[in-house]
Amino acid sequence: MLQIKKSSNNGSFFCFMCIYILATVNVAFCFEAIGMTTNPRYSNGTKRRKNRARIKAMGLPCGICGGKLGPIHYDEPSDYRHPLSFVVDEIKPVSRWKEFGYASARACAEDFDNLQPAHYICNQMKSNKINYSIESNKVDRMDKMIAMSKKSEIDGDW
Repeated sequence: MLQIKKSSNNGSFFCFMCIYILATVNVAFCFEAIGMTTNPRYSNGTKRRKNRARIKAMGLPCGICGGKLGPIHYDEPSDYRHPLSFVVDEIKPVSRWKEFGYASARACAEDFDNLQPAHYICNQMKSNKINYSIESNKVDRMDKMIAMSKKSEIDGDW
């Protein structure tokens, strides 16, 4: 049983199972609680970086929206301030690796056929769903979110 208690000092959460302070009660990031001691995406950093560079070199459109939001901005940092920036998306989510017959979460994370390029915002919307598609009403909502992030951007590169 997962034992998480809210800290009275700063409002953060504490997981008694893995002795980590959690910013939110997001069990997906409490790897001990779900039986993983480390993040499988970074277990083999060299292979992850090579796969990322290989996908980036292909210059493909976003695998989630199919380019409906525009081209991927490969030269920007991958964070919330750059919603069209490049991230690597796992087609079959690593958190659900057992459903797809992988031997481990790490095997799922390292399978090149399971990786695709994506916009940061599309990957956030997809989360750990499979067969996720972006309909026109979601594109409108995502365009508004992108516009809001552009207004808050200081560097003016948008």
